[in-house]
Amino acid sequence: FFFKQKTAYEIKECDWSSDVCSSDLKKSDLPGVTVPFINHSEREIVCKIVYAGPAYSGKTTSLEWIAGQAGKSDGRKVVSVATEGERTLFFDFFALDLGRVGGYTVRLQLFTVPGQPKYEAARRIVLRGADAVIFVADSQRARMMDNVQALTALEQALLDEGFAPGEAPLVLQYNKQDLRDSGTLSSTIDMDCLLNPANHPRVLTDALHGTGIQDALRDAVRLVLQPLAAPANDRVSGAHSIPVA
Repeated sequence: FFFKQKTAYEIKECDWSSDVCSSDLKKSDLPGVTVPFINHSEREIVCKIVYAGPAYSGKTTSLEWIAGQAGKSDGRKVVSVATEGERTLFFDFFALDLGRVGGYTVRLQLFTVPGQPKYEAARRIVLRGADAVIFVADSQRARMMDNVQALTALEQALLDEGFAPGEAPLVLQYNKQDLRDSGTLSSTIDMDCLLNPANHPRVLTDALHGTGIQDALRDAVRLVLQPLAAPANDRVSGAHSIPVA
């Protein structure tokens, strides 16, 4: 389902055995770089990706679409802790296996966080230790201030996690593009000016129908795995090839 088109990066042998690639590495130890947890004894790489954004922007819908595509064969579903006031009180969770790379199993832990301002503490708990964040923005003009406020709060939380300004692995989803013909959406240019001055990867999405959802997740996985990868023109003997689409 996930990697339909593949671009090869090379993993250096030292990266797989180095103590740098461990759960003990803090974000502030390597400014601007996040390293996923690598369990050498179990031979697995675990990447935590969090969907953030204002309330009702489409975070849970995005995760449910991914779960629906990936879980068709085994019946897996999203695990949710919900409330009447909002679909997500604390988090939604879905685990996704991407197969084996260089003898290691790559696993994604996908979370959403609640969007309402009163759940700031819950958001920070779920964001702790995230390797990448997908910010799901509501593209409706009436929700632009909600987007700005949610993104400002997210950026502060990432700063507190040790990321330098603008350097956190972040992908933006401009969601609800299925409403484009209604005349209620902001233009992509206006949204870029408001939400993406740092030029992070961004994808136009329609979470209800799955348009762009896979692309946004793929971009986030690429950001997570790139610190473990060297460009194809910097290959070393015995290196492992990792697919990053």
